[in-house]
Amino acid sequence: MKRVHLILVAACLCLAIGTAASAQMGMNFFKKPALADFFRPVVGSGAIYETIDSGNNSNKEPMEMTIVGKEMIGLKEAYWLEMSLHEKSVNGTIYSKVLVSKDDFQTHRIVFQMPGAPAMEMPQHDSSREGERISKDLDKWSQVSTESITVPAGTFLCQHWKKKDGKDEVWVNDKVTPFGMVKEVGSGSSQVLVKIITDATDHITGPVTPFDPRVFQQMMMNQRPNGK
Repeated sequence: MKRVHLILVAACLCLAIGTAASAQMGMNFFKKPALADFFRPVVGSGAIYETIDSGNNSNKEPMEMTIVGKEMIGLKEAYWLEMSLHEKSVNGTIYSKVLVSKDDFQTHRIVFQMPGAPAMEMPQHDSSREGERISKDLDKWSQVSTESITVPAGTFLCQHWKKKDGKDEVWVNDKVTPFGMVKEVGSGSSQVLVKIITDATDHITGPVTPFDPRVFQQMMMNQRPNGK
């Protein structure tokens, strides 16, 4: 169940980067002097990535990221960013979506849904400290070149970014929605773009209820084999 908890924690941290949870979800590509610069939402578009754990090359997990809707938050344009990850331990796909304003990359709502369970909306928390940590982490990255790379989805001309410690690097192309990532290599895993999506739809379409810790705990118990 560890991966399930990491996925939900990543959503609750408003797409924070640099943590073990975000690494599990392949979120290491949110790295640039301004996060909003990479966010190029197009409703109905997205990408599918293949994640390969460095310790187990046969463990390839697909992850889908799409833009499934648009709303106005006051005078700001905001987009629903949906993430899906098939999780073997729960025998199904976990969906989460975040309403993000385009110009400042601020999160306004977070919803997730476990297989066979109702969708729940997470309470909002003050993310100012997390924002400060992200800003400090962004200073550790710099663009080193522009180069063409080939991945399962095709060949792309990319900006190549590296972290100062030399352990993480990412290749991005601004034509790829929603964040431009084509390839990412980290100390624990790597990801490559396998497909560009042009017909994405919202998978969380049923009633959304407020987050209830007791209901969530029961959901997690039900997902465990034999209820253990």
